[in-house]
Amino acid sequence: MGRVRVSAPSKLAEVISLGCRLNIAESERMRAMLAEAGDVVVVNSCAVTSEAVRQTRQAIRKARRARPDARLLVTGCAADIERDELGAMPEVDGLIANERKLDPRAWNIPAASAPLAPTKTRAFIAVQNGCDHACTFCVIPQGRGVSRSLPVAEVLREVDQHLDHGAKEVVLTGVDLTSWGHDLPEMPPLGALVAAILDAFPALARLRLSSLDGIEIDEALLELIASEERVMPHLHLSLQHGADLILKRMKRRHSRADAIDLVQRLKARRPEIAVGADLMAGFPTESATHHADNLSIIRELDIVHGHIFPFSPRPSTPAARMPQLDRALIKARAAELRAAVAEVRIRWLASLVGETHRILAERDGSGYTPHYARVALPEGTQPGEVIELSIEEGLLK
Repeated sequence: MGRVRVSAPSKLAEVISLGCRLNIAESERMRAMLAEAGDVVVVNSCAVTSEAVRQTRQAIRKARRARPDARLLVTGCAADIERDELGAMPEVDGLIANERKLDPRAWNIPAASAPLAPTKTRAFIAVQNGCDHACTFCVIPQGRGVSRSLPVAEVLREVDQHLDHGAKEVVLTGVDLTSWGHDLPEMPPLGALVAAILDAFPALARLRLSSLDGIEIDEALLELIASEERVMPHLHLSLQHGADLILKRMKRRHSRADAIDLVQRLKARRPEIAVGADLMAGFPTESATHHADNLSIIRELDIVHGHIFPFSPRPSTPAARMPQLDRALIKARAAELRAAVAEVRIRWLASLVGETHRILAERDGSGYTPHYARVALPEGTQPGEVIELSIEEGLLK
């Protein structure tokens, strides 16, 4: 989980984004939509964990100190799930329902299509929202609702607009990205959407996918990930745990063996694929043996991009009613998971030294390889530029 500030000059609208890539994509749309709204600050909140809610409150207080005269509004998942708590904060002037945050009318703006924010690097495109699953730990369906898919024609139109604005890489995002299409006529799989984008835009060199539910990856998508060089070799799995019993108690639909089989199939075809995963520490009833399974799957899958979450009970979820682990133990297990990922990552980064990769330059003097390794770039490299660079020791971040 990260925090992204979509910057703006003082007295102009500012959007502060917390949480997932979907929030980032939505924040960019809001930033463009509110460009003429005046002295407004919007906190686009996250509620995936209690820590995310704490960071949301912290961001609200910090924003109020920085912009004491601005109108401060809160939207995002926490604005729905923690509505009473956030609405009672003295710093907050109003709440915008999560489902209405891209509707200009919710901001008292004429009802016209929200413009796209200019970009020179990557474009985050929200092709799916909501979730129809019922994982026992997850509060997000309360803030995002049921799964909804953006039709192919609308996705292609948005990709086209972003490319016209200078985007060099497109990232498809969603709450449950692999469920894209399940609510559309004929129920097309996500692989059909990816194929349509690649076919429609042969000049698009880099297409990246955000977090995927491995059990829902269709054969067409698997083939594209394995063989299409324009699909970045970077697979981020909504894995959650490495122990089968814990996965069942989470109501996840995959097993440990399913995850291992998926990664083995892909790496057999495209060995350079970098694997990322969401992993939770300290789920209720997690034993030392379950934790050991969580640690071992990091090494078995070669997870080099790890998002580690200490479990925290969320409102009205079944997991909140299960026997809880001690908070100190949860934090200690999360630290062990992070250390295991760091160990695998160090070896992976060392293996890249001496290779040449095409790097997409960011605004901060760094850039990303296709498999999402962050690299320091030569001075003078312009944001949005794609350069070939031989990776030297010390350049990797």
